[in-house]
Amino acid sequence: MNYQAELNKVSKTVQKQIAETEEKIGEVQSEFAKTLEVMNRAAMSRVTAEIELLLRLSQKLSVAHSPSDALLACQEWFTDEMKVRTEDTRQFMANCQTFMVEGTRLFSNGRSNGRMSR
Repeated sequence: MNYQAELNKVSKTVQKQIAETEEKIGEVQSEFAKTLEVMNRAAMSRVTAEIELLLRLSQKLSVAHSPSDALLACQEWFTDEMKVRTEDTRQFMANCQTFMVEGTRLFSNGRSNGRMSR
């Protein structure tokens, strides 16, 4: 083969690899966007739930007839709050895992065991 033919062949191979990489990046960006959308909806839902928990506590405290009634209301609020925080943490970890999986998929770019696949 002559030099120009070899150069054209290499150029086409590089262009193909660039196109494949761009496609992977697009896929990963789409997954990141979906995950961020889910996280945003969860955060907004969480704010609403937090307000509802605090309103419920406020209502119970306003009708409490004794310190033990107030303490019971606070204990109920705290129990509910801990349940919500546990779920928030679980969801956060699941989202982090999604980011890591998608990031790994993007940056591995066809590698297996530290070597490029051919």
